[in-house]
Amino acid sequence: QVQLVESGGDLVQAGGSLRLSCVASGSIRSINTMGWYRQAPGKQRELVASCSSDGSTNYADSVKGRFTVSRDNAKNAVYLQMNSLVPDDTDVYYCHVRGSIEARIPRPFNVWGQGTQVTVSS
Repeated sequence: QVQLVESGGDLVQAGGSLRLSCVASGSIRSINTMGWYRQAPGKQRELVASCSSDGSTNYADSVKGRFTVSRDNAKNAVYLQMNSLVPDDTDVYYCHVRGSIEARIPRPFNVWGQGTQVTVSS
């Protein structure tokens, strides 16, 4: 079993910054991709940013130049530094992690965090 604990969501004014954190715990053998998605009510969940095990990153066009994703492999953690926030960034942000579970026969896992609310006021 793998669990994710997210933190950092808050209410912030436009132009402000927030840092989201997500820590994975459990019987983890290895982690491949760690990332963040967001979802507004009635809309599909969309990728914000992700970071692969080789350090490569991927960003949604709408956040390029404003958001930075990073990971700490020693802590099984992923972070999302969000700068120059705008009201359109208001959403529930979800951490997502893929990897493999430590077991006699390792098997893959694909888990989501519980979500953290980010609200940007104008």
